[in-house]
Amino acid sequence: MKLSVKTFPELTTDELYRILQLRVAVFVVEQQCPYMEIDGLDRGALHVWLEDENGIEAYLRVLDRGKAHAHCAIGRVIAVRRREGLGSRVLAEGIRAAEARFGADAIYLEAQTYARGLYEKQGFRQIGGEFLLDGIPHIPMLRQAQGGRSAGASAAE
Repeated sequence: MKLSVKTFPELTTDELYRILQLRVAVFVVEQQCPYMEIDGLDRGALHVWLEDENGIEAYLRVLDRGKAHAHCAIGRVIAVRRREGLGSRVLAEGIRAAEARFGADAIYLEAQTYARGLYEKQGFRQIGGEFLLDGIPHIPMLRQAQGGRSAGASAAE
């Protein structure tokens, strides 16, 4: 399985097409959730994915502080083949990328509630109540760097 971590300008048109095709297939079609998938944040994101001979098998994007949240943020997490460890692997790579490229001391994400366990295994903790995002239950989560607390962290951690 090949790992790729690229900024938007580093993506080939084919890679961008395949990433967007996968995101729309999962988040819009499979989850029957019509929303603006191409949201203007991709240009400033790191795109992290795992690929094999079948194509992109897991993907996420990482946003620097201030792009979508006060902390670095991870979003659009997808594992094509579920329950095979691909989601955990791409998440670990996304965390590494956030720390290495953006110096992240905390990483924020909005997890679909059913996937809470995946994120907790990687050190994320729920920091607020459940809410609906495009009709799907989500929870806000934050992962602190080892040994530190970042400014603005919720008391609910």
